[in-house]
Amino acid sequence: MTDVLAIILAAGDGTRMRSNTPKVLHEVGGLPIVSHVVRAAAGAGATRLAVVTAPGHDDVRLKVSQVAPQAEFFEQTERKGTGHAASMARAAWEKAEGYVVVVYADHPLLRAENFKGITDRLDAGWDAAILGFEPRDPTGYGRLLTRGEQLLAIREHKDASEEERKIVLSNACILGFRAEVFRELIDKLKTNNAQGEYYLTDLVELANQSGRRVTYHVAPEHDVMGVNDRKQLARAEMQFQELRRDDFMAAGVTMKDPSSVYVSYDTEIGRDVVLEPNVFFGPGVKVGNGVTIHAFSHIEGATIGDNAEIGPFARLRPDAVLGEAVKVGNFVEVKKATIGTGSKINHLSYVGDTQMGAKVNVGAGAITCNYDGLNKSVTNIGDNVFVGSNSSLVAPVSIGDGAYIASGSVITRDVEADALALGRARQENKPGYAPKLRARAEAIKAARKKG
Repeated sequence: MTDVLAIILAAGDGTRMRSNTPKVLHEVGGLPIVSHVVRAAAGAGATRLAVVTAPGHDDVRLKVSQVAPQAEFFEQTERKGTGHAASMARAAWEKAEGYVVVVYADHPLLRAENFKGITDRLDAGWDAAILGFEPRDPTGYGRLLTRGEQLLAIREHKDASEEERKIVLSNACILGFRAEVFRELIDKLKTNNAQGEYYLTDLVELANQSGRRVTYHVAPEHDVMGVNDRKQLARAEMQFQELRRDDFMAAGVTMKDPSSVYVSYDTEIGRDVVLEPNVFFGPGVKVGNGVTIHAFSHIEGATIGDNAEIGPFARLRPDAVLGEAVKVGNFVEVKKATIGTGSKINHLSYVGDTQMGAKVNVGAGAITCNYDGLNKSVTNIGDNVFVGSNSSLVAPVSIGDGAYIASGSVITRDVEADALALGRARQENKPGYAPKLRARAEAIKAARKKG
């Protein structure tokens, strides 16, 4: 296997984003843009990752490290162009073997296949290969000047002649070289251009001048969509969602209104799942087979077993694990809780920090009280338990198998198996007392009006 060093250029501030957050940390599909690029490079078989950031961009390094702990980091302290940025990773490429592939970090829809298109060209004997695409409007893009399969040069839009600007085939975001070719040419870059910068793309012309063979590979336009401002970020999100929805529907998922369903980069959904309108999946969600998720449900960091039914208006928070055939109904919130097979929490309840057994029925308005203002505590509920409506289970507390919790109870002590627990004040009826209460209330109201 050929070694591949991927150099990811992530030093831009993204001033057009109008944000205190570096551009490459804005998210598409619940994942920072730069992390999408890192995942694509790694997925294509990159054996080393070198990420070039700006000074003070510690958050960029942190996010990259979360998806690629092996990544090496370098700083571009001066803004002198893409060629200068790539040269900052000298310690990584000066002894590299195999291929050096340089990619811009602001392309969230890149796929491993795009990288493979470049390395496949290098495998075929070319000395350099550049990723291109054919945009509907090439204005602003560098143009690929070609002769057959050979790429002669990349002309930046600002430096291109009127004739060159008529070319549609444009530079995308990946440049690949044999490592020895990259080393030979990178320090030969000059700043004789409209921007006075070291253009990485000038390596193509330098390679041709030195007798090297340079080619290109064409990618679909949506794969190489760059993000420079909020509008482009929104477009990238829309494109990401459309592609992911299509993948899920092709795999056996029914979406009643696909355009209103939002998924994340790592969402997993099984077969014969039905998603009603306005369902949102944050990161870390796994959905089994045969599940129905009703409208306006919000799910993140949760695992849903086969044949479960969720919502409408349900919220599953991180570490919610639902077993097979579980029902979580309208206006129910589940957080850091394991819900056993066949259990039902049908409406208006909160269940947090809980271990719940199988075939439990939780009545309307029942909640687990898991927080004392400083610490979280666990509620343990056995199998076949019935929790009456408007009950409060004050953790830490355990409810044994087959127990009944009377409606309106506040449970503060453990309940043994098959017991009936009542934790409420005794009811007292006072005949004829209601008119007295009404008269008192009317007198108070009349006094307020006079005042």
